[in-house]
Amino acid sequence: MAQADRPRWQPVYIGLGSNVGDSPALIEQAIVLLAGLERTRLMCRSPLYRSQPWGPVAQAEFCNAAAGFLSELSPERWLQALQGIERALGRTRSELRWGPREIDLDLLAHGTHVSQSDQLSLPHPGIPEREFVLYPLRDIAEDLCLPWGRVRELAARVAPRGIQRWS
Repeated sequence: MAQADRPRWQPVYIGLGSNVGDSPALIEQAIVLLAGLERTRLMCRSPLYRSQPWGPVAQAEFCNAAAGFLSELSPERWLQALQGIERALGRTRSELRWGPREIDLDLLAHGTHVSQSDQLSLPHPGIPEREFVLYPLRDIAEDLCLPWGRVRELAARVAPRGIQRWS
């Protein structure tokens, strides 16, 4: 493979959430599995946060975190890996949008990659309005520049809606 054709190491940011079962343990397991992906290195991770559920479905509070990696994997390969880890940790997809889930793994950003498709939009379009994504992401990448602004600026603009560090 020619040098120009080799995959480049890119920063990758993942949002993690859970509100079914032992949520902190599920998030820890997910981070271990993510760190074990080929051609991928865990660089940082946020503390755990407790947050209110998003959307119209009544359900338990969430445990959330964010993790940063360096990886040579493509965004599409990351999406496959995330979905595989969700299945391995017991997630079953339901018709109920924003419902309870054992584990939810979102590809938030992959380098400077910008795309929009039915399968994957990057950066994740929900970032600017979700404190449960922005607060943990701010802990590990406050200067990350997204199309809507820097993470620290975006986090300062969203209402905290009861989010707090997990104790």
